[in-house]
Amino acid sequence: MRWQLWNPLQQIMQQNNFRPLTRLISSVSSSTGHMYESSQKFPNERRIVYVLGGPGSGKGTQCSKIVQHFGFCHLNVGDLLQAEVESGSEYGKMIQDFKKEGKLVPSDVVVKVLQQAMQRSENEKFLIDGFPRNEENRVSAENVLKIEPDLVLFLDCSEEEMTRRHLKRNQGRVDDNIDTIKNRLKVYSEYTLPVIDYYRAKGRLRKVDGEKSIDEVFEEVKGVYTELDKSK
Repeated sequence: MRWQLWNPLQQIMQQNNFRPLTRLISSVSSSTGHMYESSQKFPNERRIVYVLGGPGSGKGTQCSKIVQHFGFCHLNVGDLLQAEVESGSEYGKMIQDFKKEGKLVPSDVVVKVLQQAMQRSENEKFLIDGFPRNEENRVSAENVLKIEPDLVLFLDCSEEEMTRRHLKRNQGRVDDNIDTIKNRLKVYSEYTLPVIDYYRAKGRLRKVDGEKSIDEVFEEVKGVYTELDKSK
């Protein structure tokens, strides 16, 4: 079953060569005009922060404030994948099917998208939002991209509050109905929480209370980034 799922994905990746994704990445950073090999390593001086939390925990809101205050390059893998969906390509339709079912997009796709975005950016400080979502993502980032985070920012928020925020948002997205929200929370609990536990055990996790007001949460976030500055 695994080969039947991944083989067509890999074929479509080759056929489409991520062209729609290239357009999105070029709009926020300088394009080099060529593809990169997965084995290419990133410079050691780069700073990398992962931002994790459940769907509706406020990751996007806090990332926007971090970008403004600290000058990081915000990479939202979900947005990059959504751009491909909106392009209407065959590859994008497959991603759309995963999103409708509340399933995680395979790591082959996620890591390739992230790789292109990082290589095209002129910034050396990366804020990677909603990644890694599972252990497979994490291992791929370490083994393929050769990157590990300086720290992991975790926005802790209850399922009840995340559900309430999703229903209130109601932006018409295919993944904003109650059944899919429940499935996303289940996927988060089963696959992302073990990643959070992994970084906690390594001493890289920094937890903030995501249920506070936006400004109160950011005050905690600023303390985390002050710690990061002092460590460099």
